[in-house]
Amino acid sequence: MRLHVNDTDHDAVPRPGQCLRTLLRELGWFGVKKGCDSGDCGACTVWLDGQPVHSCVTPAFRAEGRAVTTIEGLAATAGADALHPMQRRFLAAQGFQCGFCTPGMVLTAASLDQAQRRDLAASMKGNLCRCTGYGAIGDAIDGIVHTEPDDGIASAFGRNVPAPAGPAVVTGRARYTLDAAPLPGLLHLKLLRSPHAFARIVSVDVTAALALPGVQLVLTPSDSPARLFSTARHENPLEDPDDTRVLDGVVRFVGQRVAAVVADSEAAAEAGCRALQVEYEVLQAVFDPEAAMRPGAPLVHGDKGPASRIHDPSHNLVAAVESSSGDPVAGFAAAEIVHEASYTTQRVQHASLETHGAIGWLDQGCLTVRSSTQTPFLTRRALCDLFDLPPERVRVLCERVGGGFGGKQEMLVEDIVALAVLRTGRPVRLEFTREEQFIGAPSRHPMRVAVKLGAKRDGTLTAIHLRVVSNTGAYGNHGPGVLHHGCSESIGVYRCPNKRVEGYAVYTNTVPAGAFRGYGLSQTVFAVESAMDELARALRLDPFELRRRNVIGPDGAPHSADDTAHTDIEMGSYGLDQCLKLVESALRRGAGTKPPDPSWQVGDGMALAMIITTPPGGHFAQARIALCAGGIYELTVGTAEFGNGTTTVHAQIAAAVLGTRPTAIRIRQSDTALLGHDTGAYGSTGSVVAGQATERAALALRDRLLDRAAIQLCVDRAACHLHGAAVQAGTARLALDALHAASEAELVGTGSSAGTPRSIAFNVQGFRVAVQPGTGEIRILHSVQAADAGRVINPMQCRGQVQGGTAQAIGATLYEELRIDAAGRVVNPAFRHYHIPAWADLPRTEVLFADTTDRVGPLGAKSMSESPYNPVAAALANAVADATGVRCRDLPLAPDRVFRALAAHNV
Repeated sequence: MRLHVNDTDHDAVPRPGQCLRTLLRELGWFGVKKGCDSGDCGACTVWLDGQPVHSCVTPAFRAEGRAVTTIEGLAATAGADALHPMQRRFLAAQGFQCGFCTPGMVLTAASLDQAQRRDLAASMKGNLCRCTGYGAIGDAIDGIVHTEPDDGIASAFGRNVPAPAGPAVVTGRARYTLDAAPLPGLLHLKLLRSPHAFARIVSVDVTAALALPGVQLVLTPSDSPARLFSTARHENPLEDPDDTRVLDGVVRFVGQRVAAVVADSEAAAEAGCRALQVEYEVLQAVFDPEAAMRPGAPLVHGDKGPASRIHDPSHNLVAAVESSSGDPVAGFAAAEIVHEASYTTQRVQHASLETHGAIGWLDQGCLTVRSSTQTPFLTRRALCDLFDLPPERVRVLCERVGGGFGGKQEMLVEDIVALAVLRTGRPVRLEFTREEQFIGAPSRHPMRVAVKLGAKRDGTLTAIHLRVVSNTGAYGNHGPGVLHHGCSESIGVYRCPNKRVEGYAVYTNTVPAGAFRGYGLSQTVFAVESAMDELARALRLDPFELRRRNVIGPDGAPHSADDTAHTDIEMGSYGLDQCLKLVESALRRGAGTKPPDPSWQVGDGMALAMIITTPPGGHFAQARIALCAGGIYELTVGTAEFGNGTTTVHAQIAAAVLGTRPTAIRIRQSDTALLGHDTGAYGSTGSVVAGQATERAALALRDRLLDRAAIQLCVDRAACHLHGAAVQAGTARLALDALHAASEAELVGTGSSAGTPRSIAFNVQGFRVAVQPGTGEIRILHSVQAADAGRVINPMQCRGQVQGGTAQAIGATLYEELRIDAAGRVVNPAFRHYHIPAWADLPRTEVLFADTTDRVGPLGAKSMSESPYNPVAAALANAVADATGVRCRDLPLAPDRVFRALAAHNV
């Protein structure tokens, strides 16, 4: 058929049943994204004869003879201008973070008339964003400008500098992992997944699969390296248990890999999976973590020995924490009031719009893997260990990553792709479907947290006891770290002489849990801050006042539940007092906000959270910056860009040090062939640790520039005059301009950071809500978060991180839940059944920054990408309790759950 795309004619022969999205991508229009496979997310939006459609559910044949416009062709519809007006608006408001949803967002927004723009909740309901919370996107559509122009020598620090990749994002030129023309000889890999929660694989008959046309290879457990590893990626691999194989002879959850089929096409690989004949010996499974710890429970990893570093396989314990400080028994005995309750949090999926995927190939004998990862260097190390390859024979790189939130701090696809490449010698591609993302990729750890608080009548805490049971699922990736982190800062923020913590990370036969924004703190903070609110009400104290009487101060340190000194933690700055005051004042200002009608009950709630701004156990980064022709600097960093904004931050840091414009900084990143090492972008380290490495590299280059200027000064008095002017103007760039013609040697600065000492950041969230007793529906009338981010490098971008983190946490608090049935199967593996926030679901969160400058972070900045998530659930639950007088201790706060709680109390 003849296809007319972006004013270009194509002759194409669609395959039977092929959708328009895959056909367009095969023709090279990579701005058309895959996000859901089912018409739910809008990432694949294109225009058919000027009308937006979801191309993943539009049959390709329906485009015959019609005009198809993708994001790449949108500008042409506006005439001679370089960009369509809507593309310019998205740039001006920076209406994106990771940018994976942006092409679809822009195309839908550009199709709206004035009436439709007045009701964006309805008009944009078919387009989902997981990063922004929609606020900046709404500003873009409304024509609001947030970015600041490049005005030459003005300081880049503290300004709304636009993202360097912005023009590529809004035009569809930004390349994500699988946005590439097929390599010669490319093969496609598909995975057969287990239908059983716990079973031993007796045999896999591959005969029928190998007989199918196009099938080149079938990989089974017998082809897997014998070495055990963890899918979790940490600088210190000993932090995680080695309990995983590439393909295991025992499957431990529904959805685990059983075999892999490698074929000439995806269709052939899928057919090969269907043709495999697998015989299983089904074993008794265990799904409840409390039951899994009891004597006689099925042992999920009972075959593992001490070398796997599992705390206690005989009781399904991946990790355990038992620690105390002071005398908790005496502390509770001295209390005049004791509050004790249990709180539960559910499974939540990361739901990044770009699913896990990788392409691997051999480049002159070097195994090369392009992957959607937050940790390319750690993934390379894991592949080297797994396949006994030296580092120089493995390269891992990533293009722009379409969202992460901790979910891509795992090795979920690279290992099986590498095995297939090494076996076939040909390029191999694997891309998770949305369903696979739900059933085969880690989720947030569900937790049950029992909290006991003792206090005097004046609110002074006398004792805290925390018991945490974390369901780590079938594998222990991140289980120990999430447990330890969740048990630390959640109570470490409070001064209390007597503390006890018991924590257990437990194996069950369910989809594994992993790293998720907040890394355990969102679950335990929900419990602790809900309990503090209940204690405040019992004491008839204002919730803000109770916190002020007990939180650590600027001269304090986290009060852990053990006697171990945190020698690597420094209170680089303190803004918690400001955050409490800012939110308290904001809620008072919003006290007049009215509910939908008088039958709704209105209340306020708040919660706080503390986070140590870098992971423990070491986090390292290197950076290199070089002077190039024309006064341009080339900055090379290892950290990945997945909507965290680190690319912009690094450009601003380097520009601030060198006294130049951010647009003069060109960045190369996320490629193990470019630098020695970078631990990765997680734990908010992309700005704090890698940013510090960039600052040091820029300082080293500045010193070299000034040294060169001093030398030239002795030779040329004119250069001396220019150099003096440059120093007085605070810019090495002017000195460079005078010296560049005389200098042929490349000038380079290098820097590194070890991520220590670690500083501390704070967040306080406030809500005003309305609750309808007749239905249990919750409406947010006012959302405000105060953030102690140190010296804010880019207010627009940092505000977007806070708004996006708050939005994601609102979804997790009110309705998101990955549900598993009695057989261990995920029952809602699609966006239409797993509800992530859409436009109509979210308020605009007001973001307020404390005025602090950190001694530890780069140029005074602190991290602020993970922590906004943590106080949200408790603040919402506290607001609901304030409105109704009824406490909900289990998440999510879905309408049916709230209704039942209210009905039980005759509300």
